[in-house]
Parts: sequence; C-alpha cells; structure tokens
Amino acid sequence: METSKSLSNRISLVLKGLAMGAANKVPGVSGGVVAFVAGFYEEFINSLQKINKNALTLLIQGRFKQFYLHINGPFLSLLFLGMVISYFSVSKLLDYLIVHYELYVWSVFFGMIIGSVYQINTNFKHWNINTIISLILGAAIGLGISFLSPAKENDNLWFVFFCGIISVSGMPLPGFSGSFILIILGNYVLLLVDAVNALYDTMTNIVRGDFSFVNNVERIRMLKILSIFSAGSLLGLVSFSHLLTYLLKKFKAVTLALLMGFIIGSLGVVWPWKKTIFKQDIAGNYQLNAVGDKIIENYKRYIPELNTETFLALSYLALGIIIVLALEQYNHKTKKNEI
Repeated sequence: METSKSLSNRISLVLKGLAMGAANKVPGVSGGVVAFVAGFYEEFINSLQKINKNALTLLIQGRFKQFYLHINGPFLSLLFLGMVISYFSVSKLLDYLIVHYELYVWSVFFGMIIGSVYQINTNFKHWNINTIISLILGAAIGLGISFLSPAKENDNLWFVFFCGIISVSGMPLPGFSGSFILIILGNYVLLLVDAVNALYDTMTNIVRGDFSFVNNVERIRMLKILSIFSAGSLLGLVSFSHLLTYLLKKFKAVTLALLMGFIIGSLGVVWPWKKTIFKQDIAGNYQLNAVGDKIIENYKRYIPELNTETFLALSYLALGIIIVLALEQYNHKTKKNEI
C-alpha cells in the first residue's frame, strides 16, 4: 500500500511538472500559478532556496547523496523531469493549438486564471489595508507589463544571460509569465523556439549516431545561446527563490497578496480577444527577424461581438474555471486521504 502511494506521489509530481512546463511555454501564463493552485508553491520555493552555500560545499566534496537530500532532490528532480518532458511534448501540442485555435486556447487559460484567483482568495484570510494595497500594486504591475511593446531580437550573449535571469521569474512568481517577458525583450522566438528546436534536433542526431551537427555553425551558435540562457535561468531561479523565501517568512500575508495581484494583472496578457500587430516598414512590408519570422510590435485587444464564436469561447473560458476548481477538489481529497 505504501509503495503504491509512493508511486502515485511520484507520478503526480511529474504531471505537475508537465503542467508547469506547459504553462511556462505559453506567453501570458505562469508556471508559478500551477504551483500555487496545486498546493506545492511553498515547498517548491523552499526547495530551491536550499540550493545555497551549504549545498555547493556538499557538491564540491563529492557528497552527492547528501547534496541530493539537502535540496529536496526527490521532489525537485521529478518536478523538473516533468518540465523537460513537457518542452518536447505538451508544449509542442500547445504551439499547434495556439496557431490553429488561438481564441479558444486563450479562453481556457483566461478561465483557469480566474479560477485560480477565486481559489486563492477563498483560502486567504488576512485582508487588511496593507494586503489590499499590495494586491492593487501587484495587479497594476502585471497589467502595466502586459501593455509594453516588444523590443527587437538580440542574440548578444550577455543579453541572453540577462533574459534567462528575468524570464525565469514566471516559475517562482505566479502571474509573471516568463515567456511573455521574453516577447517583451524580443527574444521569445530565439530562446524558446529556435534554441529549443536546435537542442531537440541535436538530441535526435545523437540518438541516431549522427554527429555531423558539430560542423553546423548555426546549430553550434544556437546551442551556445541555449546554454547561456539556461545558466542565466538557473541563477535567476535560485536568486528569486531566496528572496521569496525571506519575504514569505517575514511578510507572508503581504507577499501572498502581491502575488495574487500579479496573477490578476496577468489577465491583461491572456485576454482572449486580441489581434497580433506585426512591425511594418514604410512600404507596408512586414519586418522579419533573423529566422524569417514576423516581428511582433504589439497586441490590439477588443471587446468581442455576441456571436457563435464568442459563445463558444465563453464556454471554453468556463471550462478553464471548472478545471481549476476540480483540481482544487482533487488536491483537497488527496491531502485528506493522506492524513
């Protein structure tokens, strides 16, 4: 029975990692929201916070088992395994769905965020003037970011490293979409599409015993960019987790209200009824980036007309709310059974 529970918990962690990975890939959605709603946010942050000087000392001394246990390895490894799997499976499916069913995908995510806000508010019992101000501030920051215009693509390695530090905020900070921040910084296609695809193609080549990619200058460049981006992401993830652990210990209610505000603010990014505006030159031709994709200038949001498409989108929005509330009920029952 105990083994069955253990296996069930492991599978559950991998699935949560899948959900976080998929959320991080979609512009406007945050993996931190998944952690928040699924009830493992504080364990996630506290585990990352344990990657510190003591952990580094254990690693240097070759005490790998102690290092693994110190950073809550059984938890983090399964979670990150799910995220990695997601980048090559669920996120690929999401890319397809967003291209072909954009309105309905955004509607589901919009509903999920509304459901998340409702669920978090239900469990939050510390409303006062300080937490209300914190909530409003978080929402204002989130909305403000959603209306920024994207920059041009920049493959300078120092800037790529900076992108890694900033974009990873979507994991520890619910409501802050790392992928949307990359769009604002101009490097979404470079880092989450081209670089990831380069890694996927390289792994496929290696499995087939084909090492000709070492002579492919463009492939090597993309792998170098991905490695620098990953290093920045790791630094950012650990740094943010240390800061959040401190804030949650010292100012828990205010910090949670601020995070809830970020989630509310992210609704501006995920608003389903929007059109992508691409940059054009004086002659009216679309401006392209280095890989030939049209450069995003901004998004034009609008109020939809009442028609069949809109009612269908609202149905998907309702589905998103139901999914989150159903997950909350499932988590509640699971915790009850463990007691």
